Amino acid sequence: MTTLTLAVPEEMKKKMDTFPEMNWSEIARQAFMQKIEDMEFLRKFKERSKLSETDALRLGKEVSKEVSSKLLKMAR
Repeated sequence: MTTLTLAVPEEMKKKMDTFPEMNWSEIARQAFMQKIEDMEFLRKFKERSKLSETDALRLGKEVSKEVSSKLLKMAR
């Protein structure tokens, strides 16, 4: 297995130290694997997609607008 060294903010390290029972290396491995799986899925989706980049950006903006609108309504 390869060793990887990460830098984390001091405040995060202090909080992590309050949970000595946690295997932070395993948690990091799982997070990395989840991100890799997400990125592989997106890559495959993009390869099969017929949307242009412009279309994707436009749809993303529309979704963001709808989500923001719904969140504002819920906050009231």
